[in-house]
Amino acid sequence: MQQAQVCIVGGGAVGLTLALGLAKADINVLVIDSNGAPQPLAAQFANRVSAISLASQTQFERLGVWQDIVSQRATPYTHMDVRDQDSFGKIAFNNVELDLPELGHIVENDAIRYALFTALQQLDNVTLCFDTRYQTIHQTETDVLITLESGIPVMAKLLVAADGANSAIRTQFKMPLTFWDYDHHAIVATVKTQLPHDATARQIFLDTGPLAFLPLKDEHHHSIVWSTSPEEAKRLMALPEIEFNKALNVAIDGQCGLCEVADDRAVFPLKMRYAQQWLNGKIVLMGDAAHTIHPLAGLGMNLGLKDAEVLIEQLSKEGEFATTRSLREYERNRKLDAQKHIAMMQGLKELFEGSNPVKKLLRGVGLSLVDNLGPIKTLFAKEAVGK
Repeated sequence: MQQAQVCIVGGGAVGLTLALGLAKADINVLVIDSNGAPQPLAAQFANRVSAISLASQTQFERLGVWQDIVSQRATPYTHMDVRDQDSFGKIAFNNVELDLPELGHIVENDAIRYALFTALQQLDNVTLCFDTRYQTIHQTETDVLITLESGIPVMAKLLVAADGANSAIRTQFKMPLTFWDYDHHAIVATVKTQLPHDATARQIFLDTGPLAFLPLKDEHHHSIVWSTSPEEAKRLMALPEIEFNKALNVAIDGQCGLCEVADDRAVFPLKMRYAQQWLNGKIVLMGDAAHTIHPLAGLGMNLGLKDAEVLIEQLSKEGEFATTRSLREYERNRKLDAQKHIAMMQGLKELFEGSNPVKKLLRGVGLSLVDNLGPIKTLFAKEAVGK
């Protein structure tokens, strides 16, 4: 039998961040993931990236992995440009205005996982079980028993479900879920652009949804996230590459010069998910298993990393380990933050969606007012960069 104080199911960036933080707090951890172990980055950019906020950067610095992430591929951005298509509405800000070294970094998710994986391999109180599935999970008042498909039993004081948006553990333990379809699909790809990105993260709100151009390490490459209606996504994905490039150039209004897709396009549906219950006995949810939101503000990864930070704090407190009181405190804290951001994303999506002339006028006036009112603009900007 294997034993651990905490068993984490899910070896994504959020699950591995939790594992490293707990291990550094002298807590024994076991990680189970059905996928293979993280690998070094390929020469080609991956099309799944995250906008890492300054707060998340600080978290990685405390864990001692930020320099490793940067040494792989992390792109600082110093400017943000947000505008409404065919409108005078625009807001732009930069690091100098906010007295910051940068506004954040665009990082491939695989780089984060590999840096965390490398750090975890150096620790004696961590067991990493990749390419491993569990068979059953049972819990008592004090313990959780996980049986692996190999037949090996694992006993833990706490099981953390970091197993993604379609969490099997959340389903098994009947933890109720509120969800709705954003009626958007996101197309992601790496794009080569004629003009350099100048360390600028761009977002333009189209009638059918937002399009983000995120700067990558090479100054002529961006990662795009194009959120649009399912029908439009289907049409765009069916276009020959040359036609898709033309559509992309028109959508971004030529801000980056001619655009060329540099790898395969991928598409996935966008749904809001919010677990009404994050705790069941000695089983707790975190990351996408607890919440998913629209990617229009790039907050998803950062919300999950904050889950990890708060749970590490609660489990590291002196006294009895993983008490109901401490787990409830984690649940209360993170549910409130998730609710706030879910409401904010829904409001932004509804405000910027559609071509209604009155709506566009309100958007234009609103963005222009924010762009020209210093204190309000600073508050908006600091919220956007996680300060």
